[in-house]
Amino acid sequence: MRLKYSDITPEPVYLNRRAFMIGAAAALVAGADIATAASAPVPAALGATPNPKYRVDEPPTKYEAATTYNNFYEFGTDKGDPERHAGSLRPRPWSVIIDGLVAKPQRLDIDEMLKLAPLEERTYALRCVEGWSMVIPWIGYSLSTVLKRAEPTSKAKYVEFTTLKDPEQFPAQKPGLFGLGGGLDWPYTEGLRLDEALHPLSMLTVGMYGKMLPNQNGAPVRVVIPWKYGFKSAKSIVRIRLTDDEPKTAWNKAAPQEYGFYSNVNPTVDHPRWSQATERRIGEFRRRKTLMFNGYADQVASLYSGMDLRKLY
Repeated sequence: MRLKYSDITPEPVYLNRRAFMIGAAAALVAGADIATAASAPVPAALGATPNPKYRVDEPPTKYEAATTYNNFYEFGTDKGDPERHAGSLRPRPWSVIIDGLVAKPQRLDIDEMLKLAPLEERTYALRCVEGWSMVIPWIGYSLSTVLKRAEPTSKAKYVEFTTLKDPEQFPAQKPGLFGLGGGLDWPYTEGLRLDEALHPLSMLTVGMYGKMLPNQNGAPVRVVIPWKYGFKSAKSIVRIRLTDDEPKTAWNKAAPQEYGFYSNVNPTVDHPRWSQATERRIGEFRRRKTLMFNGYADQVASLYSGMDLRKLY
């Protein structure tokens, strides 16, 4: 059964007039360009060894739901747009630049990245700021593997991730009224503190559900940071840059009053337009209490010792 937007999106989001107007305007301005994008291809199988240290004691979200209900604004603002239009993305050939404040800047081919460390299957929950969440068996390894290979210098304090900018592959990056991707400043960028990026839970991800990453889920390489809201998990990455200044991130630039740099899952800090106290797992109808740091407090709370997490949201 195909999930409908109204079935599982929190009412404050579903009824939000601004989001509706942006999506409608984008469709009117450039519907022809979006419509020409082919639907997502079926990804190839990808083997990995399950790591029992990183797992959630819940059944995974159904594959169909996890690959057809997504936020990936480069393909459009509707939750179904990524799956409908992701055939325009070409995940091969692909390379990722690691540079900035590192001793060994490098460019890694995606197939080379697949071999840098044994691939693990880690089942993480990922929560969207809109109030829904999924449990997904991701495939990859700790992000620290790639970062340490480049040897960060003593001046490096932050890590910036940049998504591909190519309107031919990402049709919603084409200019239009309000911007087809909700008015974001392309390319999409995200950032972490270096200690957050080096944490063992932070994952460089190349697959899910025993397969290569589908285009609509961030092929061919993304990051997954399970204690933060989902938009912190940059997709289709082409550059990882280490800096001494806090990176300017896409959503923080677009709406700083709603999307702080840290973006940790914190049920005590409401989004300006809705509560974060509860969430709904995709596939469930009941709401559940949102857990601090998305349930990973035991592992990551020490990263934020002494910080005001209501101010540094």
